[in-house]
Amino acid sequence: MASSAPDEHSQDITPMDDFFTAEERAFREIVRAEIAAMLPEHLARHTRSHLHMPREVMAEWNRILHSRGWSAHHWPKEFGGPGWTPIQRFIFESELARADAPPLSVFGIYLVGPTIFSFGSPEQKARYLPGILSGEEFWCQGYSEPDAGSDLARLRTTARRSGDKWIVNGQKAWTSEGHFADHMILLARTNMEVKPQAGLSLFVVPMDAPGITIQPVITIDGAHSVNSVFLDDVTLDASALIGEVDQGWTYAKFLLNNERTNNAQIHKSRREFDLLRARIETEKGEIPAAWRERVARIETDLAALEITVLRVLADETDGREPGAKAAILKVIGSQLQQAISELAMEVLGEEAVATGLPLANDNDGYGAYWAEKHLFRRVVTIYAGTNEIQKTIIAKTVFKG
Repeated sequence: MASSAPDEHSQDITPMDDFFTAEERAFREIVRAEIAAMLPEHLARHTRSHLHMPREVMAEWNRILHSRGWSAHHWPKEFGGPGWTPIQRFIFESELARADAPPLSVFGIYLVGPTIFSFGSPEQKARYLPGILSGEEFWCQGYSEPDAGSDLARLRTTARRSGDKWIVNGQKAWTSEGHFADHMILLARTNMEVKPQAGLSLFVVPMDAPGITIQPVITIDGAHSVNSVFLDDVTLDASALIGEVDQGWTYAKFLLNNERTNNAQIHKSRREFDLLRARIETEKGEIPAAWRERVARIETDLAALEITVLRVLADETDGREPGAKAAILKVIGSQLQQAISELAMEVLGEEAVATGLPLANDNDGYGAYWAEKHLFRRVVTIYAGTNEIQKTIIAKTVFKG
């Protein structure tokens, strides 16, 4: 069962070790051993050699983690989480990346679950949280629209009350995993008489409801991971509303802050960079002078981002809003992902253009598909709110004091 991931660069001592206590380092050894015992090799190999994870891969790993009580490691214990501290969560996520464990679907575990246990009704918590925890039900997010971009106040999709039902009409764009999701968490306009931000509400939409049409969107890397979703007179029960009507803007901001924190992708970036640097050192003997400054800059930025993630986790624990720090994580994290893939393209040279083919000297599959990663990562500075929007948030927060 243990992963046979390449061990080009040991992570036994990490740049973050100075921040951990002896107990936390002992915790790391425990979760490292248990992950190695639980993670099937075929899942680790799939992670190393594929960019987009299919539902069956994420579901299998979700089930395994759930059997250990670790599928929602950042949830409160009362809702099925393990009750770990922020540092323990950080360590656990780092160890998952180190083992090349498949990522879990971000929408259920990271976004929808926390939204429902924070704002949902008791019935919604009882109905939806177990399926998210077990990995039996998948979710997608219905925020983006063709003419709205990152400005959610410009959403045009409407939800009109008709008796004890809601009638939804509109179109959602760039809907990741919509083609295999069971539910969508949908932001729709419910009040045209108030300012745009005040007239939005949040709903649960079954993806097999009559009136839903899904069209695949093939991205620049040639893959199908996002979709256009059309909603024509989709009828929802009154119980589909999350929280209070017209309060969707508040819930959406909560959800997006979770998304931006997760989108820092710090552990995945750390894993990719460490392996890339190890490959350079193995093949060249040392970092060539032409790449030395870039390698040093990425290493420094990664360490700074790791520390900022820890600060945000500490804020969450103490009940403080992350504020501008969540936006900073998204901006720097996305820029680092692009910087690492750009360095990889230079390091691999002509091998990098072997799109869709494992590298000839890559016996374990890691390092394959860098061309797809490089192309797809054009999107990381756009999704979850463009970096331009994030910089505006940072500026407003700083100048407000």
